[in-house]
Amino acid sequence: MTWSEIAVLVVAVLIVALVVVWRAATRLDRLHRKVVASRIALDAQLLRRASAAQTLALSGELDPASALALADAASEAIGEADEASGGRELLVAVPDLADSVHHGRAPGRAIGQALGDGLDDERAQAESNLSQVLRAVLDDPEDMADLVEDVPELLDAVAASWYRVQLARRFHNEAVAQAQRMRRKPLVRTIRLAGHAAMPTMVDLDDAWPRSLGRPTDRRAATSA
Repeated sequence: MTWSEIAVLVVAVLIVALVVVWRAATRLDRLHRKVVASRIALDAQLLRRASAAQTLALSGELDPASALALADAASEAIGEADEASGGRELLVAVPDLADSVHHGRAPGRAIGQALGDGLDDERAQAESNLSQVLRAVLDDPEDMADLVEDVPELLDAVAASWYRVQLARRFHNEAVAQAQRMRRKPLVRTIRLAGHAAMPTMVDLDDAWPRSLGRPTDRRAATSA
């Protein structure tokens, strides 16, 4: 093999290698963005559920003990969500922070840092506590019958927001799982394509559905009937 043929072969190998690395970097960047976007969506749905629960607590339709417990749980969840709002606002205002991750720069709360934040223990506990209080309030058949008759729109708001929380958490955790698999590939680990970006983490909290609260589609069907 001549020197010219060797040079052509080397150049071809380098081009293939660069294409492979570029495609891996592009996919990783896309997955990182997907994780952050799904986390922002989950934050929004959790806040919407807490607001719907607070409205139900203040409606005057619950007994005083249930109303107080639900109002406290909803206020705690809203308070924890407000503490995290700064990071969400920055990520929405500056959506192209991924470039700083790959170049080792992190202005403010960059995507690389946000990837590993997940929900902290306090936020997850507050949201789980709200789920438990809501289930306790809504699992009473007599109370549910009164609520369905008097304030069906408030129950619809709680059901719709809760359903979206479950969907958003599932989509987020699926995005995290995809990013984690990509981050564990030998090529990504060997050449440190992720830079200083934190490993994405799944969101684990209690969002089990109340047995007495129909799904949004079931409630709409019952109402139309």
